[in-house]
Amino acid sequence: MNFVVITHVPHIKQGSNYYGYAPYVREMNIWLKYVDQVTVVAPIENSKLDTLDLNYQHENLTFKAVPSFDTTTFFNSIVTLLKLPYILWRIFVAMKDADHIHLRCPGNMGLLGCLVQIFFPNTPKTAKYAGNWDPNAKQPLSYKIQKWILNHTFLTQNMQVLVYGEWENSSKNIKPFFTATYSDSKKEIIQPRSLHQTIHFVFIGTLSVGKRPLYAIQLVENLKKIGVDVQLSIFGNGILYSELERYIASNHLEAFVFLKGNRDKDEVEMALKESHFLILPSKSEGWPKVVAEAMFWSCLPLTTPVSCVNYMIGNEKRGRLLNLNLEEDVQLVCELIENEALYMKMCIEARNWSQQFTTEYFENEIVKLVR
Repeated sequence: MNFVVITHVPHIKQGSNYYGYAPYVREMNIWLKYVDQVTVVAPIENSKLDTLDLNYQHENLTFKAVPSFDTTTFFNSIVTLLKLPYILWRIFVAMKDADHIHLRCPGNMGLLGCLVQIFFPNTPKTAKYAGNWDPNAKQPLSYKIQKWILNHTFLTQNMQVLVYGEWENSSKNIKPFFTATYSDSKKEIIQPRSLHQTIHFVFIGTLSVGKRPLYAIQLVENLKKIGVDVQLSIFGNGILYSELERYIASNHLEAFVFLKGNRDKDEVEMALKESHFLILPSKSEGWPKVVAEAMFWSCLPLTTPVSCVNYMIGNEKRGRLLNLNLEEDVQLVCELIENEALYMKMCIEARNWSQQFTTEYFENEIVKLVR
């Protein structure tokens, strides 16, 4: 089987190996275990490898490089128009020889892949839509076009589109899916933490405007002001790191708010095992792995109603939705702290739900799609 992958992920060549963003490549290596031949159509760049890069594990991999492109400026749009015929031809030729076509969406290459696959209605296909499938979400036009084409059963035939969550008005092409972090061997009956102690909160993610880490700090700060014994650990790095550092210092929060930066997965895992609540006041998500990871360790998520989050937390049976009003969200947390029985019940439901989705289960589902 020639398994053809169309992706926007930039790659780096070193020796005979091709490297890309580790979470993406790690997942792709699971798919590639069950195919004989792989063809990857993607951009390639001259960059140095870093800790977030990982190489494909396959002995029969062909890489078809295409130039990167974007439409962020008028000049870039003109350059993109000149590049498109060559890129579309490369995708078409790869798909012509494919036994299975796999699209990674959303993205600029995903959009072109969606268009070209129309000409191959008989070839088995899968698409991994790693973004927000919510039809009501505010998204770029290119994302909406990809979703429309993938959902359309005449334009897109012989396709299974893996999306996060369950949505109304989905065609037979659409298959609710998930992403896994932990294996079966990691399952533990981690009991929820008692609320009769310092209440530990954790934020994990990029320190960017879209993730709203400042709101997490302000939520914990306001809980402290009304006398709740709290502590917040913030894991991650990003453009807002210095700004958050200044906010913590100027508001004298150093005793209970800690910027941890990027830490290894074992330390982050331990923080989830010891924390009562995860705070994720994000503007946008696909499948927020950190929510599933927190739930796996009986840490209750407090998150915004983006993408499939409400599905993940079972309409607030195993988590709570923030509405980004500090007074109301402080009250929401206080009500949980004051009702330990409810809190414990929600944490256990969260753990039981999340521990279904292990890497073994994920791989078994991938095997069904490929074969």
